[in-house]
Amino acid sequence: MKYGYARVSTRGQDLKAQKEQLKIEGCEEIFEEKFTGTKRDRPRFKNLLEILKENDTLVVTKLDRLARNTREGIEVIEYLFEKDVRVHVLNVGLLENTTMGRFFLQTLLAVAEMERNMIVERTQEGKVIAKQQDDFREGRPHKYKKAQIKHALELLEHNSYKQVEKMTGISKSTLIRAKKKVKE
Repeated sequence: MKYGYARVSTRGQDLKAQKEQLKIEGCEEIFEEKFTGTKRDRPRFKNLLEILKENDTLVVTKLDRLARNTREGIEVIEYLFEKDVRVHVLNVGLLENTTMGRFFLQTLLAVAEMERNMIVERTQEGKVIAKQQDDFREGRPHKYKKAQIKHALELLEHNSYKQVEKMTGISKSTLIRAKKKVKE
């Protein structure tokens, strides 16, 4: 049987493109999850590994969907090779349990890990530069301006949370947090 595995790292990302490619490739069942590849405990992937048996094929769109570092990638693929499961990486081809196949796999995984590490380095460098700016604030930007919150808190003096929420669009929980901040 041909199984597909699609994974994205964050909940905000979309699996649609990967799933479409796996369907075109003829995968009969597609396992999907939104889970960072840096975590080893990926429940759906773990479940898929248990289901795969001799002569099955596991299809992924890219090698980094299976693992984010060389060691884990080699472990996973060696485990699949031991079970006589074929591994098809769409942007690379079929990985075979041969000397050249293993060499090719190790090289690809090392490049994927290096690429990921370079992304992390660039992100860290960008953060260092951003922190030097006076208006730097780590985390997600505020949804509402200070004036909007102030206005909503003023409305709360004569209205209920529900009424203020309806008038301003600012949720009750946000208003409660803002009210606590003002008291501090």
